[in-house]
Amino acid sequence: MKLKNKLIAGLVAGAAAFFVGLNQQVSAATINNDYALSASEGSSLRTSNNVIIAHATGTYAPAINNAIFEKRTWYSNGAYVQYIVGDGGKIYRVGAEGYQAWGAGSWANANAPVQIELAQTYNQAEFRKDYVTYVNLLRSSAIKYGIPTDVDSSAWRGVKSHLWVTNHVWGNHTDPYGYLASHGITKAQFAHDVQYGFSSSGNYVSPTPKPSPKPVRPSNKKHVDVTYAMHQRNGHWLSPVKNAGSGVNGFAGMPYSAHDLLYVKVNRGSIKYRVHTIEDGWLPWIHKANKNDTVNGVAGIKGHTIDGVQMYYTTPEGETYQQAYYRSQSTQRAGYLGACADNGSVAGFDSWAGMYGEPLDRLQISINDHSNF
Repeated sequence: MKLKNKLIAGLVAGAAAFFVGLNQQVSAATINNDYALSASEGSSLRTSNNVIIAHATGTYAPAINNAIFEKRTWYSNGAYVQYIVGDGGKIYRVGAEGYQAWGAGSWANANAPVQIELAQTYNQAEFRKDYVTYVNLLRSSAIKYGIPTDVDSSAWRGVKSHLWVTNHVWGNHTDPYGYLASHGITKAQFAHDVQYGFSSSGNYVSPTPKPSPKPVRPSNKKHVDVTYAMHQRNGHWLSPVKNAGSGVNGFAGMPYSAHDLLYVKVNRGSIKYRVHTIEDGWLPWIHKANKNDTVNGVAGIKGHTIDGVQMYYTTPEGETYQQAYYRSQSTQRAGYLGACADNGSVAGFDSWAGMYGEPLDRLQISINDHSNF
């Protein structure tokens, strides 16, 4: 969570205690109101009750520190949420339920009666207590406001991660999945836990889903070459690049330049790709590579600035599973951004490469069964 629109006005105080347990979840968690915004602080705008937003703080610090910080800087920073969970399962309230918080951009803020931050800790025992409280608070908040408890579905109602908001509405945050993954919680496990919740003892209300047995990886890995090129905005096609290397031949694009078109092709299997432009948002998927076909053979629109790239590689049947690993750099910051994997296996950078609003000037791609970045 970070970043948000500013409004000033009254805030309605919340209850001193919130019963996290609903139905089979019977544990009660007392809410600490010491750092709640006063009646003259925060937004006075009511929300529509469509989503509950799940965040992680992004910093390893006690939850109480985050609550103090949001209380102190709610206006100057333009950022706060309703609840922060941490410190061994404690809940701290900052904003008021049912009133807009500033946690994930204007659409999410207007549609989320509750946004919840999960404070980050390295301590696994503390994390477990935090996680149970976090999950139950997300679930019970959704039930309280008549919102579905499914996580990150394609519907525009339900429990949504900040990553879902980024992918479907606006933003560049990927929480809480990177942090959850660091403690062994997958996206599927998180969705299951919010769907069913925990009992007062912290045990699962429904049986933990058994993961499908991993298929035995066949020893039939084939080398895959990926060739790709970028077109300078209002300029010409740059020389194509094969795979990813070092130096001037190791990436597509031109440093400190903006680009408007991209094509990608592989010599085995298939790949689909698309780009995000500052002017248009995400454009349709492209399945071919032909720089002379600017409708179906390349991704992008001439003259429109690319700031994001997304792709998926499909391995031929019977061959060792491989995927696209890729990363980018923008004109506004030094060094490559985090590497992406097309199946979401790189925690924190599993959706797309780039940074909204910053022209993408370099792109590297590799097809492999592991990342070399």
